[in-house]
Amino acid sequence: MKIKKGFEVRNICGENIIIAHGKENIDFTKVVTLNESAVLLWNKVVDAEFEEKDLVDVLLEEYEVEPSQAIADVKSLVASWKEAGLVE
Repeated sequence: MKIKKGFEVRNICGENIIIAHGKENIDFTKVVTLNESAVLLWNKVVDAEFEEKDLVDVLLEEYEVEPSQAIADVKSLVASWKEAGLVE
């Protein structure tokens, strides 16, 4: 999968918010915020093809977390990105 073109993360008033560019990406009914680890994952895969395993590997390298927890967190994050239309 890949993050769709036209989206970027910006820090606004201490919150990491995904900003959309272009008419096809704008949906004013949704505001997507990312925590520190989600921003790390976003920045690692922006402009690149990736799989859930790639994101799990990043979490395991950066944080002291059990593999099962990293897998669950990535599945949840990717599901939310898909629901928001951020990945293809």
